[in-house]
Amino acid sequence: MASTSAEIVAFLLTISGWVLVSSTLPTDYWKVSTIDGTVITTATFWANLWKTCVTDSTGVSNCKDFPSMLALDGYIQACRGLMISAVCLGFFGSVFGLIGMKCTKVGGSDQTKAKIACLAGLIFILSGLCSMTGCSLYANRITSEFFDPSYIAQKYELGAALFIGWAGASLCIIGGSIFCFSIAENSKSPRRGYAYNGAASVMSSRTKVHSSVPDKTPPKHFDKNAYV
Repeated sequence: MASTSAEIVAFLLTISGWVLVSSTLPTDYWKVSTIDGTVITTATFWANLWKTCVTDSTGVSNCKDFPSMLALDGYIQACRGLMISAVCLGFFGSVFGLIGMKCTKVGGSDQTKAKIACLAGLIFILSGLCSMTGCSLYANRITSEFFDPSYIAQKYELGAALFIGWAGASLCIIGGSIFCFSIAENSKSPRRGYAYNGAASVMSSRTKVHSSVPDKTPPKHFDKNAYV
């Protein structure tokens, strides 16, 4: 019962983490910068993995998509690949996790389901590591440019998408680790073997009954006419 509850908790954690990681791809604010006036914010610059935009004080946004994938910076290409890999791995991990849970009717025996659940945990851990690496790589580029005194271009700060990605990656890693412990817990459970001795017991009981009942058949006496 405890193992089933742990698997349910792990599944909820990993699914929540996968949803958060998936939501970071279309999120706008991976990095953000503002230009403040004396009274109001005059302009807000923000960018993600697909475009860069600027929003003025009236709320009008002007966006520019990245022209070519081959012309992008290396860290943006790496972040794209890592985040897409994290989303794909999370999908396959959710499928294997649903099959490997003990509360489902598919997957075979308990030992087979434990192995499938362990595989799902490893996939979710790998998905969380991909998301963590992608967000950390992007954040490292932002912070290195921000604290570089020789960098004279527009400086940005960390956006909300990075924190969402870190949170989702942490949930995937925690839930995946719980899934991996399910195979260890299943191996510790004792195996019970049952032998069917019904037929032997019935035959032995019948033998005992016949041997214990005395023979009450009266002896037969034969007279002289019986041989004629």
